[in-house]
Amino acid sequence: MTPLEPKTTPYWWDFTPPPAIEPEAVPAKADAVIVGSGYTGLHAALRIARAGRRVVILEKGVLGEGCSTRNGGQISTSIKPGFDTLTKRHGAETARGIVAEGVASRAFVEDFIRAETIDCHFEACGRFHAAATPGAYEHLARIADGQSVTLVPRERQREELGTDAYHGGAVFHRHAAVDPGRYYAGLLAKVREAGATLLPQTPAIAIDDGPNAVTVSTPRGSIKARDVVLATNGYSGALSQWHRRRIIPIGSYIIATEPLEPSLVKRLFPTGRIASDSRRVIYYYRVSPDGRSILFGGRTSAGEVGAKVAGERLRDAMCALFPDLAGARISHAWMGFVAYTFDALAHTGHRGRIHHAMGYCGSGVGMASYLGMKMGLRVIGDPAGETALMRPDFPTRPLYRGDPWFLPAAVTAYRALDRLGL
Repeated sequence: MTPLEPKTTPYWWDFTPPPAIEPEAVPAKADAVIVGSGYTGLHAALRIARAGRRVVILEKGVLGEGCSTRNGGQISTSIKPGFDTLTKRHGAETARGIVAEGVASRAFVEDFIRAETIDCHFEACGRFHAAATPGAYEHLARIADGQSVTLVPRERQREELGTDAYHGGAVFHRHAAVDPGRYYAGLLAKVREAGATLLPQTPAIAIDDGPNAVTVSTPRGSIKARDVVLATNGYSGALSQWHRRRIIPIGSYIIATEPLEPSLVKRLFPTGRIASDSRRVIYYYRVSPDGRSILFGGRTSAGEVGAKVAGERLRDAMCALFPDLAGARISHAWMGFVAYTFDALAHTGHRGRIHHAMGYCGSGVGMASYLGMKMGLRVIGDPAGETALMRPDFPTRPLYRGDPWFLPAAVTAYRALDRLGL
């Protein structure tokens, strides 16, 4: 078979490339400046602009070139810590509120896409979450309710996924899939219609929160605004050291196969659900919206490596799970930075006039959209912008300054535990 050199741009860009928009002139004033043009920033901008406010969106590169168009297009109910863990940390009332916000984030995305008639291959297909160990299956058995979460024992596993590598799993029926590139393009079109000023290739290099206004400096000029929205997530950098100390940027890598025989795809994904597994260093995978390719994502090394190296390792991992794919060539191998937090929760709030929402811990399609919307409501003074995810403190750790020096050791340890089945 002739070797295929994978593209290092996202699969989604073949169909919906990032928009080539020239930056407008930098205005001297705005009601709100949004730093970051991903899902978070655009949803905040949309709410603020539709309220009649002057909104300016700053993006250091091309609009949407970050993880909003680099993810796998899986939409979950977003909350990683379980209810018992959240109760121990924050009390039962806040725990219930946080869990409810996860469910609300998933519902919001579907409602928004349908209300705004965005053509982005949204499908409420559900997720098969595979148990990598017998203990993981026992955990799934404890949380399965027979309705929103249903168990699939190992002997029925191939009804959901064409592999024998797991110990059964569970279907999360509320989870969904989307083409993230098309979703982003549709959202951006709504923001442009609302009248926001778009400034790609215009990085924010300093923020000064003064007594009466916030000044945001860029290489092309400064803007005074009543409010600033920090919507940079895994790409936050040094703009705000307070936020940087609370965000752990982690590279997530994805490959896409060349188009496959439909019968093979159907054998491996009989139900067409998105999928993930219970490893600490997880794999997540799905069928492309056209049903012809398989997208397979995860992390393959302790440190950050290039997309080509990671792609080769991901292909090996994919073929270990699905031996039927041994002959499949890889058409795309790419990566993006997600943002984790020290408590595995997304956080939103404000410090003075600087608002933030970030730390989606790999579940950004739903939660970034939802918390961006909530943040936009708070900027315009709408009490509906309040959320239970504002209640927990946004933690950091001593000696952490935004460079995750501990990540290689942590990933190595987690991978060792996964190999041991612990």
